Amino acid sequence: MSKSKIGTVEAIMLILTIVVTHTILSLPRDLLTATKSATILNLIYVSIIAVLIAYLIFKLFKRFPGLDIIDIAKSVGGSTFQKIIGIIFIAYFLFSSSILLRNFCEGLKTIYFPMTDITFIILVFIIALCIANRLSFNATLKTNLLILPLVLFSMVFLFFSNMNKFVPERIFPILGDGVFNTFVLGLTNIASFGGIAYLYFLPPLLKNPEKFKKVAIISIILTAIYLILCVSTLLFMFSFVIDANEISPLYNATRYVELGTFFQRLESAFLLLWILAFACYLSIVCKFSMNIFEKITNIENKKALVDVFGLLILAIALLPKNLAVSQYFESSVYKYLFIGLVLALGLGILIVANIAERRKKVL
Repeated sequence: MSKSKIGTVEAIMLILTIVVTHTILSLPRDLLTATKSATILNLIYVSIIAVLIAYLIFKLFKRFPGLDIIDIAKSVGGSTFQKIIGIIFIAYFLFSSSILLRNFCEGLKTIYFPMTDITFIILVFIIALCIANRLSFNATLKTNLLILPLVLFSMVFLFFSNMNKFVPERIFPILGDGVFNTFVLGLTNIASFGGIAYLYFLPPLLKNPEKFKKVAIISIILTAIYLILCVSTLLFMFSFVIDANEISPLYNATRYVELGTFFQRLESAFLLLWILAFACYLSIVCKFSMNIFEKITNIENKKALVDVFGLLILAIALLPKNLAVSQYFESSVYKYLFIGLVLALGLGILIVANIAERRKKVL
């Protein structure tokens, strides 16, 4: 059984993978659009709140060792409520990952495969996803443990290699459009910490459950540093955020990287790392969705779920009529789904469950 458990470092990298995939696409642009030159200040502020939320999740889970939010939902509202919560989280994971996949593949199509139907590009990822999930989950985690540090290093490298093109004055005015926009309306930027959603499902999967607090806090702190690094690169490099049909603003930044005469146009190397990271992300999302489905249905034929969930992701990815529709979901709808489902609903269930447990002890 221990072989199917997740190590502490693997769990931290798993949470980081969720955020990395969003930053590959339009997340940095969306953050800069929302809070302008105050984005770095806003991210520091939002990061503190995210760390407090992660700590709160840890505290709320202390009364329920070895359980995830689906198990706790059953104790709160019974089997029917458990199924409803399970379906809601599955839908959230599948829709968000499918739309991200669509946007990522649209970027690949624009850059390298303009004559290829988008369906075939998406299918390549779906096939990789199905193959990966037929192997043990540990295989995906070990691969992710190799790929993600390279992606993180590439972002650090991107920042420092472009420093000679930075214009520090672009951080002014330091409050952007004002205090209200930065600290009140800017609170929606908490959605950039998408890995929080997966914290709800980690406790029963950890090899060392007692290190859940460490996983939660460290992963959110590293996420904050990573986001600030990505946003700083764009803010200091460009006087406006690129809005072209490219894979992402960060991809545009990679085009400026040069290492002497022999190493130029390194964007292909960055893109290769992003493709591998995205494949790991899809495998992780699919595995968590299947685990939830197994828990609420007690299905026996688990292997069949791999193809079913793969086809579901494919179908949802093909739903948007064009890139504009899928980008709208990613930039506008996603943040409110995160705040409503992950924060309000998730924390609400944990708080109600803790109150119920306290009452039981009093009685």
